[in-house]
Amino acid sequence: MIYTITLNPALDRTLQVSKIEHDVSNRILWENFYAGGKGIDVSRVLANLGVENRALGFRGGFAGEHLKALLIKEGIQSDFVRVSGETRTNVIVHEIRTGRQIAFNSQGPEVKPFELVEFTDEVAQLEDPTIVSIGGSVPPGTSPEIYRKIIRTLKIRGAKVVLDVDREALKEGLQAKPHIIKPNIHELSHLVGKDLKKLDDVRNAAHEIHKRGVEIVLVSMGAKGILLVADGEECLAVPPEVKVVNTIGAGDSSVAGFIYGIVTGMDMKDALKHAVAAGTATTLRRGTALCQKEDIDGILPKVTLEIFSEL
Repeated sequence: MIYTITLNPALDRTLQVSKIEHDVSNRILWENFYAGGKGIDVSRVLANLGVENRALGFRGGFAGEHLKALLIKEGIQSDFVRVSGETRTNVIVHEIRTGRQIAFNSQGPEVKPFELVEFTDEVAQLEDPTIVSIGGSVPPGTSPEIYRKIIRTLKIRGAKVVLDVDREALKEGLQAKPHIIKPNIHELSHLVGKDLKKLDDVRNAAHEIHKRGVEIVLVSMGAKGILLVADGEECLAVPPEVKVVNTIGAGDSSVAGFIYGIVTGMDMKDALKHAVAAGTATTLRRGTALCQKEDIDGILPKVTLEIFSEL
């Protein structure tokens, strides 16, 4: 079974306006709500690709109920631990005339110690965890160390762990040697303590992290593609040029695309191409709407692959 973990999920309210005007009422032309958070985004794209999975994390209050209902509507199973606080609501505003996107992200509720224990107990008892994707920030007041503990528990259970977090959370999680990580260039720079500007610098840094015990390092470089470094294999998949409408959820879509490739038996190069196609496809959809399979299938033939080394 594939699971996703989002410790600080969100209800994303996406609005579209013609232009933001000051000191007057701004008319909303279109709005929608989406279940949000990095792990949840992975769940949603996997579901769009026909891959069964279950979303885990915390939820609370009316917003938490709304989030769960949205997942049910999309055919996604979930098993959240209830918390006394209210699930956060993010607001994303798209300005049509300028193409600007403005996001207001709230912090989310504090998770009490007994709620955290309930969740870690749940993780330790998951039924047949094969792949677990962990993504996003920790709730306020929770130590990033929780990721290291969760990863170690999952590895004992025999699961392959995908980690997509940043800063201190990534450093903590890396100590438990997850199987796959997907930092962007800034996150990788923070990990190795160097400002990575050239492709060769990024490649060397990815190899450094791989030598620390991470089986597959995926480095997201935006329009320049995704670099993959694994045992005896290194390649770069580059997307076609597109008109980007939105960037929210693109990285999470890439994670889902790569997992889809793995569970359907693809080799790593094809899985990487699916990762790039999925991330690119999401940039073409407004708000926090995520890619559909037909979007990915349309972009996939246009993804180019540069192989540096292979077995």
